[in-house]
Amino acid sequence: MHTSKNTLFSDDNHKQAHFAVIYRWRLHKGKEHEFVTAWTRISELFYLHHGSLGSRLHRGSDGIWYSYAQWPDAEARTLAFNAPSVDPEASVLIKTCIAESFPEIVLDPVSDLLTCHLHARPD
Repeated sequence: MHTSKNTLFSDDNHKQAHFAVIYRWRLHKGKEHEFVTAWTRISELFYLHHGSLGSRLHRGSDGIWYSYAQWPDAEARTLAFNAPSVDPEASVLIKTCIAESFPEIVLDPVSDLLTCHLHARPD
């Protein structure tokens, strides 16, 4: 299938995909607001000071909380995670909110149709 360079599904968009990781947790009941506040703080600091490309936090219908984070590459994420805590107080708060952590899932980028670089939808 041939795609034009100016379409949503062009090769240019496939090249924009970055290293991504999914994190998953079950939280202690009543700790959701504290978790969101601390997660937001840490995620903002990773974005501002450690090269994160951004992240999203979701609450699943299964009761699990999911975070999706993008980095330029695995090395950038490793450097950020090995640096001193961006906010020690928020880091401790997150840990107190988590009842159970699940193994992270590293994603191999294939195609990116979610980022802000995409063109506006055609009329």
